[in-house]
Amino acid sequence: MLILIAGPYRSGTNDDPQLIEKNMNNLEAMALPIFEKGHVPLIGEWVALPLMKLAGNKEIGDAVWDKIQYPVAHRLLEKCDAVLRIQGDSKGADQDVAIAKERGLPVYYSVDDIPSINK
Repeated sequence: MLILIAGPYRSGTNDDPQLIEKNMNNLEAMALPIFEKGHVPLIGEWVALPLMKLAGNKEIGDAVWDKIQYPVAHRLLEKCDAVLRIQGDSKGADQDVAIAKERGLPVYYSVDDIPSINK
């Protein structure tokens, strides 16, 4: 499965770069366990951040940010097979979960709940 990891990125940081980095580390910490279960992990920021840079993003929350950040995740959800929602308040991650549920995709709340396909 292609699994979108959804959780806080900007939320709760007051745009402090160190707190954003901590949130990103929390998201990325789930990637290897998902991969080891035989799946492909994906984080929306892995796609959105380079696109925003190319589009001329100057700061978090500017017009370029708004144009790309959430729409990237929504487009990725058209291709994903499941979502892993990690802990923490996040409007964007909650939107991702809602979209996944509308599409009938499984939503996991623990990496332990993701089935392993490795043999």
